[in-house]
Amino acid sequence: MEDDDQLKYEFLADDPKFKVMPIMLSLIIGAFFAILNETLLNIALTTLMEEFSVPLPTVQWMATGFMLIMGIIIPASALMMQWFTTRQLFLGTMITFTIGTTICAVAPTFPILLAGRLIQAAGTGLLMPIVFNVFLLIFPPHRRGKVMGLVGLVIMFAPAIGPTLSGVIVQYLGWRFLFIGVIPFSLFSILFAYKYLKNVSEITKPKVDVLSLVYSTIGFGALVYGFSSAGEEATGFLSPNVYGFILLGVVGIFLFAVRQFKLEEPVMDLRVFKYPMYTHGILMFLIIIMMMFSSEIILPVFMQGPMGLLAATAGLLLLPGSILNGLMSPVMGHLFDKLGPRILMIPATIVLSGTMFMMSRLDANTETWVIIVGYILIMLTVSAIMMPAETNGLNQLPKHLYPHGTSVMTTLQPVAGAIGVSVFISILNARTEHYLNQSTSPHDPATINQAMIAGVELVYLISFAISILAVILAFFVYRAVPKVELKKGSSVS
Repeated sequence: MEDDDQLKYEFLADDPKFKVMPIMLSLIIGAFFAILNETLLNIALTTLMEEFSVPLPTVQWMATGFMLIMGIIIPASALMMQWFTTRQLFLGTMITFTIGTTICAVAPTFPILLAGRLIQAAGTGLLMPIVFNVFLLIFPPHRRGKVMGLVGLVIMFAPAIGPTLSGVIVQYLGWRFLFIGVIPFSLFSILFAYKYLKNVSEITKPKVDVLSLVYSTIGFGALVYGFSSAGEEATGFLSPNVYGFILLGVVGIFLFAVRQFKLEEPVMDLRVFKYPMYTHGILMFLIIIMMMFSSEIILPVFMQGPMGLLAATAGLLLLPGSILNGLMSPVMGHLFDKLGPRILMIPATIVLSGTMFMMSRLDANTETWVIIVGYILIMLTVSAIMMPAETNGLNQLPKHLYPHGTSVMTTLQPVAGAIGVSVFISILNARTEHYLNQSTSPHDPATINQAMIAGVELVYLISFAISILAVILAFFVYRAVPKVELKKGSSVS
């Protein structure tokens, strides 16, 4: 009978005595404002250049440095989740984030502001692996879709509204309130978690392999830095500063991966990739991240260029899609629980592909409603693909691989972000410059606008080609069956 009870309450959400809601609120509140902070500062970079008299390459470190620190911190998250309790990790990361935010709010000089930003990143980097891992431990597979949909709301909605929200704050209150406004919510999250958050993970304290941490720091750090630097260099990927760091990153990641397979207790267990739906979910995740960046980065440039719209107007046109993405993410998660991944992902990838082709036909005379509808379709299909794909993949992993599965997935997010931004910006710039070089009047405003239209067209045509791969992958998805671990050490599917 005791074994039956243990089986019955294998997942804590099945225990009627276990209070799930306070734990969920603790994690989601903290994660929302930490993730929101990733994009909250982007629109204020010009203001910071004027405030501290620094050039664009220097102020860009507010964004580049943030992704760089996350790329270094996240690979070690699986190890840390096995060394520290849920409470210790979450409270530690939120306190770190709050300290960084406070430093930024009062920073008298740019170096101090940047230091605060990097401390923020150290806290933010560990939050999402913690959230994913805790929810996987609490909820059984058949209930995870809706819960992961709430996580999707945090991941997608928070950074999407960041630029619009920051534009209003900077204009009416000043850039310091981008940080001052976050502090009360961070403190509330810490106090709420201190009272209600319980430990749900098992502490195993595996051996710390220092060489693995060195390889991951060099590999992921150099890769993120290399791709992030591509947009700042005049020669793009041809700059030694860019391809040198990218090559160093690739070598570092290769050495890191080889070492993980030799260790009995790897820092990041790459055996997660032997589970087909997990690998499938990762591929879909990477494709969707690139699709999002092709629009989130390129569309504002296009609207403020050839369409001649103000920055605030461009931000507002993208807001309906961002809001719907956040609202629909939990709905799509619920549908995933009920219907499985295929019925969501197949039609969604087809619609996404068609929308990407439609967006490749944009020109200076495009009506604003076309932009609004196109972006809404992109963000709705993203909500129907990304979180279901991730949840389905994680569902196939056995429990002991949960920290590693979430670590791999969240490590790839800043890497995919850096690659997406740099690749699409480079494509846009290269096509624009080629058009101008072929023109007889390269300085004419109409020619410059037409050159940018040609660049945007190429970006979306490439995005369309990549989206076809997503359509193909969607036809191979199936509902993942969790790996069941038997007491004697064997396992069955």
